Amino acid sequence: MHIDDYRFGSIVIDGKTYTSDVIVYADSVDASWWRKEGHYLQKEDLGDIVKASPDIVIIGTGNWGVMKVPEETLDFLASKGIKAYAERTEKAVILFNSQPRSKKVIGAFHLTC
Repeated sequence: MHIDDYRFGSIVIDGKTYTSDVIVYADSVDASWWRKEGHYLQKEDLGDIVKASPDIVIIGTGNWGVMKVPEETLDFLASKGIKAYAERTEKAVILFNSQPRSKKVIGAFHLTC
């Protein structure tokens, strides 16, 4: 999947526009992603991602980086053998699109604040 565009509150993936937070898998988009605490990413929020066994997870923390990704969440992903990056969503989109196709990459993007 390719992210065509990101702007505050909106992301375009393979030509389709989404206006809610998304998880981008290799062949699908989950447009109903929500977290236990909206602006605080916990390991419990990543169950489906971990089940998909990616090599890399790229987390978009919002336009201004308001969604916090605590070290314990990154440590949890690392314990599962998953490399994780957390960046403001604009930068995370660029990072997502630049990953080699040989890697299984999942993106989890907060679209607003």
